[in-house]
Amino acid sequence: MSRLPVLPDLVPRRAGNFSQKFFKQLYLAQGWQFKGEFPNLAKAVAIVLPHTSNLDGWYGFNFVVAMDLKIQIFAKASLFNTPLKPLLNWLDVIPVQRHAAQGLTQQIIAEIQKREQIWVGMTPEGTRHNATDFKRGFYHIALGAQVPIVMFAMDYAHKTIYCLGTFCPTGDYEADLEKILALYEGKISAKHPQRLAKPLQKH
Repeated sequence: MSRLPVLPDLVPRRAGNFSQKFFKQLYLAQGWQFKGEFPNLAKAVAIVLPHTSNLDGWYGFNFVVAMDLKIQIFAKASLFNTPLKPLLNWLDVIPVQRHAAQGLTQQIIAEIQKREQIWVGMTPEGTRHNATDFKRGFYHIALGAQVPIVMFAMDYAHKTIYCLGTFCPTGDYEADLEKILALYEGKISAKHPQRLAKPLQKH
């Protein structure tokens, strides 16, 4: 059976020993593996491509817990006033005000800046169905918070999640996006290829 690496010391951890062992066994039992190296970073914006199925979230969740990796995601604050609150807290979801004057991007940047360790997880496509372009939030958050982008790829054909390393945004979104997509070349295969976002269709 394949093995999963140990996270470098600066990377934020969930510290859930029982859940880690369970999901590690589950992830590997489903035939999935990991290739690449985790960058030893305390702060980052982590992106994953492609996103064409709900199963992406399932395998991604399996992997994150199996690795004991603490990935922060954001959700509207009103959800914390529902029965979902215990689950959201267990998943380390951070509440944000969707209609706040400072905007979502600035709220997330502020959250990154005030913490010593945080990896923010995002899916640039923003939808599972044929996105015409990527949502630029991941890029502007990384640029504004002055943190690297860590790139993950899902490859259903080989049941592999890859870590493709890091990218530091320069402020030239179009040029940087081409460089990022070039790093994904040959490393992605979608559950539903017909739903791939247009920027990924040539990669």
